[in-house]
Amino acid sequence: GWGDMEPSNSSEAGPPNTCFGVFNTSDSRTNVQTSITSPWFSTAFGLIGLCSNLFALCVLLSSSRKLSSQARSSFLVFLCGLVVTDFMGLLVTASVIIPYHFIKFAWTEVDPGCHLCNFLGFSMVFFGQCPLLLGATMAGERFFGINHPFSRSTSISKRRAWSIVGLVWGFSCLLGLLPVLGLGRYTLQYPGSWCFLTLLPDTGDVIFCLLFALLGIFSVLLSFIFNTVSVVTLCRVYHDRESVQRRRDSEVEMMVQLVGIMIIATICWMPLLIFIVQTVLQQLPASGQIHMLPMETQKMLLIYIRMVTWNQILDPWVYILFRRAVLQRVYPSLRPRPSVLSLYPVLNPSLRRKLTA
Repeated sequence: GWGDMEPSNSSEAGPPNTCFGVFNTSDSRTNVQTSITSPWFSTAFGLIGLCSNLFALCVLLSSSRKLSSQARSSFLVFLCGLVVTDFMGLLVTASVIIPYHFIKFAWTEVDPGCHLCNFLGFSMVFFGQCPLLLGATMAGERFFGINHPFSRSTSISKRRAWSIVGLVWGFSCLLGLLPVLGLGRYTLQYPGSWCFLTLLPDTGDVIFCLLFALLGIFSVLLSFIFNTVSVVTLCRVYHDRESVQRRRDSEVEMMVQLVGIMIIATICWMPLLIFIVQTVLQQLPASGQIHMLPMETQKMLLIYIRMVTWNQILDPWVYILFRRAVLQRVYPSLRPRPSVLSLYPVLNPSLRRKLTA
């Protein structure tokens, strides 16, 4: 998506300690004519992503006004945070890269202090890590809601859910600011149109790369564990002869959406995260001796970044397509049923009313 632009017009690479010089700009210019995309393709790509997230946000806001279930409302808050994050990620990166696509400015002349490059690199890290952390957060919330329905007296309120989303944003912001604070660097990447973390064997770069990649991998694995246990619980309820009528469509709907988000994140992000870990670990023996990424590494990084950008486009369609209103049209047999709380019939009536409110 965003990483498929032409290289900068600069003919000289910057020194290794700046945001320029990680790739050979003269080599990249020879491949301009073989670029597989065009400015119009990337512009259309960005517009589709922005419109998809905007449409999903409108649907989410409309649905949240009609809900009486607090558990479902808090889940929609997390979904709304995810959609807003994806929308802003596309908007911010597009506002820098699409103008470059048409103007073809020289980075070393327009941004000699690397401020624009640092901003773009921060945006890539911030808006990349947030969806992974939000996915793990939603999976954890549903895990406790389904498997431990009595561990909390009430479901998470909307205000508390937004506070959790804010904490995720704050943590991701702190992570993205580490290179600005001195740990690691953001550098211009092949073919000269975007900035990202530096895959070189310098100590700061290695620590930051591993921190970013391992945190993302941990988030995906945590989502997988939580979602797997939650799905097994729902399947056990569904196939229980005495409880086959005791599931609730909203709980199944939320899990279908969570599994969809997890699958998309795994397919789009895991190749990049594993590639980052492999690259920096393989280069460790040559610490301090490598000042420029090999061309093959640059090209592979570009391919994986293109895969990652699809995450921001596909996420909103998980909610748009896998809603009960849509699923009931495809499968008319889906009808409202009681909650998983009905698995515990021996309850004080007043307690049941509080728990099911």
